[in-house]
Order: sequence, then structure tokens, then C-alpha cells
Amino acid sequence: MQKTLCTLLLSLCSLMLFGQTKHTISGYITDRNSGEGLIAANIVDLRSGKGTVTNTYGFYSLTVPGDSLAIGISYIGYQTQVIPLDLQDDMTLDISLSDETTLEAVEIVAEKSEKIEEKTEMSTIRVPVAQLKKLPALLGETDILKAIQLLPGVQSGGEGQSGFYVRGGSQDQNLILLDGTPVYNASHLFGFFSVFNADAIKDVTLIKGGFPARYGGRLSSVLDISMKEGNMKEFRGSGTVGLIASKFTLEGPIVKDKAAFIISGRRTYIDVLARPLIAYSFRQNGGSGSFGYFFYDLNAKLNWKISSKDRIYLSAYLGDDQFYARIKEEDTFNGEMGQVFKSIEEVKFGFGWGNLTSTLRWNHLWTDKLFSNTSLTYSKYNFGTDNGFGSQELVNDEVFDSQDISFGYTSGIEDMTAKIDFDYIPLPNHFIRFGANVTNHAFTPGANNIKFNLVENQQVVQDIDTIFGQDNVSAFENYIYIEDDIEITSRLKMNVGLHYSTFLVRKDSMNIPENPSFLDKNQFYSSLQPRVSLRYLLPQSLSLKTSFATMQQNIQFLSNENIGLPWDQWLPTTENVKPQTSWQAALGLAKTIGNDYEVSVEAYYKEMKNVTAYREGASVFSFDSWQNQVTQGEGRSYGAELFIQKKTGKLSGWIGYTLSWSERRFDDKNFGEWYPFKFDRRHDLAVVAVYEHSENINFSGTWVYGTGNTFTFPTSQYYLINQYPWNPGSEQAINVNNLSERNNYRLAPYHRADINVDFLWGKKRFKNKLSIGAYNVYNRKNPFFLNPETKSDFDPVTQEFTTTNVLVQYSLFRLIPSIAYSFSF
Repeated sequence: MQKTLCTLLLSLCSLMLFGQTKHTISGYITDRNSGEGLIAANIVDLRSGKGTVTNTYGFYSLTVPGDSLAIGISYIGYQTQVIPLDLQDDMTLDISLSDETTLEAVEIVAEKSEKIEEKTEMSTIRVPVAQLKKLPALLGETDILKAIQLLPGVQSGGEGQSGFYVRGGSQDQNLILLDGTPVYNASHLFGFFSVFNADAIKDVTLIKGGFPARYGGRLSSVLDISMKEGNMKEFRGSGTVGLIASKFTLEGPIVKDKAAFIISGRRTYIDVLARPLIAYSFRQNGGSGSFGYFFYDLNAKLNWKISSKDRIYLSAYLGDDQFYARIKEEDTFNGEMGQVFKSIEEVKFGFGWGNLTSTLRWNHLWTDKLFSNTSLTYSKYNFGTDNGFGSQELVNDEVFDSQDISFGYTSGIEDMTAKIDFDYIPLPNHFIRFGANVTNHAFTPGANNIKFNLVENQQVVQDIDTIFGQDNVSAFENYIYIEDDIEITSRLKMNVGLHYSTFLVRKDSMNIPENPSFLDKNQFYSSLQPRVSLRYLLPQSLSLKTSFATMQQNIQFLSNENIGLPWDQWLPTTENVKPQTSWQAALGLAKTIGNDYEVSVEAYYKEMKNVTAYREGASVFSFDSWQNQVTQGEGRSYGAELFIQKKTGKLSGWIGYTLSWSERRFDDKNFGEWYPFKFDRRHDLAVVAVYEHSENINFSGTWVYGTGNTFTFPTSQYYLINQYPWNPGSEQAINVNNLSERNNYRLAPYHRADINVDFLWGKKRFKNKLSIGAYNVYNRKNPFFLNPETKSDFDPVTQEFTTTNVLVQYSLFRLIPSIAYSFSF
């Protein structure tokens, strides 16, 4: 009897399952004006409430029950569409959305968009690029990384710096991706500007915790930046002329709706404008020469739709910074026998750094539920110096004596990567991602090149050309991953995944055979990293979120905190220098108020092991092996963040507040005790607002406040008397600083306000914009550093000078006005 009931029950369930007709709708969501794919657009079945989002390339897949339904498609800044469907079979449906400025009657169903409380992701912020471009900018140069610094949990490295530090992590613990390719140095002009040209950027996403399994290799954050793909509909161009730089962008179809391109370039020109004045100054002083600094960027991308199932993208970035100085002096006199003697001396000094990245990607749609992206990427960063001195002694224009001395230094990292990623969407309550990655790292830790040539009486006396320094090393880094964004019940949703990585470092062919061995043997590391994020819907449209993630970083970054130049080094994990690891847990609440305001509150705790730093007294310029110059310790950070964001409407912007603690501990620093990290800041507050007053005028402003950075200062001084045994009675007094603990003082709090106003005019085909702004509008003297100095005062009563030791504060930027003219066609 029981067997009969079970059989009937199973048969009934089977009939019910097969009786439910399910169809899959899939396709691409694009911008109607340009044809570019929209990332994270929402597609919702309005009857069941089930939905999905587009991936990085604008692809979506939604399996729905029944045959008659309506779907809603929405994206921030675009008009929402509702499309009724009568499905008889699976359907391919490509949809184009119009931006909100397009006058077209469509039904708005914003309430059906996926809201922040419905998403499993936490500690993730996607900031619209159009909004970033309206913010005030230093010297009028829109800077994505400076905008990122205005988000909660993110701190700047200092006044005007584009480097950023996330939840107590170091700068090297941020994975910065441009079209999926790592960028190892993201700064221009000694850190004051970033390498990302906003005119070439489509999407910016920052992940601070709860990392999805598809990301790895860093401990603190992922900054995922996607370039524009090029306009497939028509040719468009834009440009900006600013105080220190200009840029120009051109995009358009190669074959309409089939292939497109975009190319964007930027260059500073202060060196060009100043060149005549510098040359004139040298001539006035009887010599010749030049010096200057410039940087440039070049972004390019090709996009080709081979078929409805295949697309190819080829993108590249090239950027470079160059500082140069050359001074030449000549002295001519006549000899007693009618000879003409000439003496020439020349000094040169220069250094530069740059990035080169390229990405070749192939998208393939295997089925209406399975999408893949295969990528080949290349990334190179290098830093180099070129310094020298030369002299010549000529008689009747014939060289008799000469010497030439030059010194060069190079370091860098070069990556070649192959990877494949799959998106599989079997049902609306599952979004499965899996893939694999293989990377070959080539490290150049630091090589010095010295050349010396000496000629006397037209005979070569010495000719030296030698290289010495660290050995080159290569390593293989691989990973596989799988993750699923799964809806368990209508209230409970989670993203769970595993990331497994391996790292094999081996001794490369030696460029410097006389050096001692860099590695005694190959070294292998592996790591299994679980990731989970969970969302539970509470009453009143409130959600509780939590996440846990473990990370491992296999490449090291050595930075001298006292040097502001980019000759910091990327280096591999070795037998002696272990991989950095971390785990982070977060708990938060999220809610959408109305249809416009997103509010989230998060608390987090993070622990880090094997964080790397220079030993006391070590330097990048040492000839000793870098492994002997570093020490490894541990770090921890914890805090809370508040984020209120409004993305649409005449008034948009956000408020971000961070309360945090960040500490480090090394056995051979600070007596082995915990101490505040250099960028430990108790409070950080940012208020950002953009107001579209009319079609012709926009206003924007920012205000930031932050607790001062820490620094180390002696608590007392004493004199040590040295006596020399070989010279009885002689002695020398040496001033010695007594340091009680590391980072025991703080600079004064940092705060400033920036403003900007945009004036827009022109016709539909040609538009103009004039931006007028001010950085640090109330002229705050923010501390850049403190310097101990001796102050002398004359006492008129005693007729004596008295000296006092004082700390003098130096500020970098006061009020800086800016103006920029932009155009588009």
C-alpha cells in the first residue's frame, strides 16, 4: 500500500513539473544611442517578481514559467521599458534603452528594479561615471580614483594623492583591473592624478569585502573598471582643454551595428609651454639646457560582432610619465699659438615610469543559458632612471680628453595571462559562474647599469659597462573558481563560492650571473579560499546582510614610506617571504527609501597575516638581496560605515562616513607591540552633491573631513658623548632621539571643500561645456608633513639669542582655481 502511494505521489509530482511550461528569454541590453552593452541592467518578470541582471557584456538570460507575461527592463539613468510577451518557445530578445533625456513615452516601473536590499552583494559600490565627471576636480582634471576616495571605507594617501587605502589595507592590496587586466601603477604626476581617462571609461565598481569567488590575488579591494566599447551607430567625438592637460576622444562604427572603435588620448603640456622660457633663462646665464615633466595616456578599443553568438573585443592602454633635465655649459678661449680651446660640461637627470596593458576577449553564447568569455591579457609596468655627467676638452674642434659617466636603474613587472569565465543561468534563482586563470609573472626586482668612459690624449684609458643588482625571477599563478548566486526562499538569498589558487616561483635565467642565487629552489604555494555572502529580507523592506571571505596575495610590494616617487618594487612570494593572507567578516543593514535613496550600514573586522614592509634602515637602493631587507608581520582593522546615496534626479550624490581602527605588528618594529598603521584614521566623512539646475547649468560640490595621519616623533632627546682613544681628550656630542613607540603622534585633522559649476550650450550635434571650479575653496592649510626645526629668537634684555626646537607644519595645496572647456559632437 505504501509503495503504491509513493508511486502515485511521484507520478503526480512529475506531471506537475512537466505541466509547467518554462521558456527562456535571453539577449543583450544596450544603449540605444551608441549600441554599447549595459552592465548590471535589471530584467524582471513583472508577474512572478523573478529577475536577473546583465553581465559585464550586457548579456542576460531569464527562464520564466508560462507563456503570457510582461518583463520590465531598467537601468540607472535610462528610461524603463515594459514589454508584453506571448511565449511559445525560447526567445532571443535584444533590447535597447534610451537615456532619460530622450523624449519618448514609456511606462516607468522603477519599483520593479532590483533594490539594494534585494541584492546578495555587500561592501560593493557602483558609481555612475556620468556622475563622477560632474564632480569638482583638482586643476579641472576629472579623476576616478579621487572620486573613489570619497566613498566610505576608502582613504586617500595624502593631500592630492590618487592612491587609496581600503579598510585598513595597504595600497598594493587593491586589485585594479582595466578591462580585466591588472594595472600595477595607477598614478601620474607623483601620485596627484590617476592613469584613467574618464572619457574612455564606461563602468566603475568597487568591492571592499564579501568578495565573489571570481576575484582573487589581493587582500583589501577590487576596483573593476570597464572601458567604453565604441559607438556602433554614428561617429562621435569629444575633447577637453584644461589648465595642465588636454584630451580628445573619437569613436564610431567601422561597420554600422557590426563593428566599432574608440580611441582616446590625453597629454599634459606645461613642459611645452615653458620650454621657450627655460631656454631663454639658460641663455641669459651663458649656457643651454632644458628640463620638464609630462605624462600621456592612450586608450583604444575595437568591438566586432562576428555573429549573434560571437563577439570579439581588443582593447589597449598605454601611459607614461617622464621627468627630464639637461644642463650644458661651454667655455671657449684662444691660445697663444692661435689654437681655439673649448671646454664642454653636460649633466643629465631623468626618470620615468609607465604602464602597457592589452586585452583580447572572445564572447561566445553556447546556449541561451550558458555564456563564456575567453581572454588573453598582457600587462607591463616599468620604472627607470637615466643620470649622467660628461665633459670634453677640444682643441680646434678636435676632442683630446673626455669622460662620460652614466647611471641607470630599472625595475618592473610583466604579466601574460589566459583565462576563461562562464556564466550559467539555469533558473532565475541561480546565477552560476565558474572559470580558470593562468598567469606568468616576470619580475625585474631592480638592476643598476653603470657606464664609464675615460679618454686622455685621444687614447681610451677606461671603458666600463656593467650591470649589477637583483636577479630576474618568473612565477606562475593559477586559479579556478565556482560561485552561485542562489535564491533559497523569497527572503533568503546567498552567494557562495570557492576560489583555489596556486603559485609557483622559480629561478629564471640569470641576467646577472655573478650575483648570488636569488632562489635556492622552486617554491610552491596553494590556497583554498571560501567566500559567502548572505541576504535576508526583514519587514519594512529592510534586509540583513552578512559576508565572509578569505584571500591570499602571492605578489609583494615594497614601498618606502619616505619616498613619494614610484620606484617601489613588485616582487614575488618566495621561500623566505610568505604569501599575505586575510579573512574578513561583515554584517550590515540595507534599505531603499522611496525609489531614490539607498541606505546601508556595515560593520567589519579584518585580520591580515604576513604583511610586508622594509626593515628599519633598509632601502630600495641597497645592493643586498631584497629578501634580507624585508620583515613580515600582521595587521588588523575593524570599523563601521554609513552610506546614503541618491543616483537619479536633479539632486544626486552621497554621504559616506567611516569609523575605523587599523593596526600593524612586526617582531622587529615598535618592540614587537601593536601600533597604529600610517593611514589609521578614526573618522572619515565625505559629502558629495550634484545639482542639475537646468539644461544649461550644473552645480557640484564636495566636503571631506578626516582624522590626521599618524607619524613617529621622538618623545625626548639626549646627548651621547663619544671619546676617541687614538686622540685623548677629544670628544664629540651626538644628539640622539628617544622613540617611545611608532606612529605616536597625529597630524591635525584634514578638511576642505571643493566646488564646480558647469555652463552648457550648443545644438544637438555640437555641444559645449565650460567648467569653473575651485579646490580647497576656503583656503584651509591642511598639513602635508611636519618638520622639526630650530627657531632662534633675540632677547633684547639679555642681548642673547635663544633657540627653541619647534615642529613646523608644511601645507601643499591652498586655494586652487580651475577652468576647462569641453566640447562634443
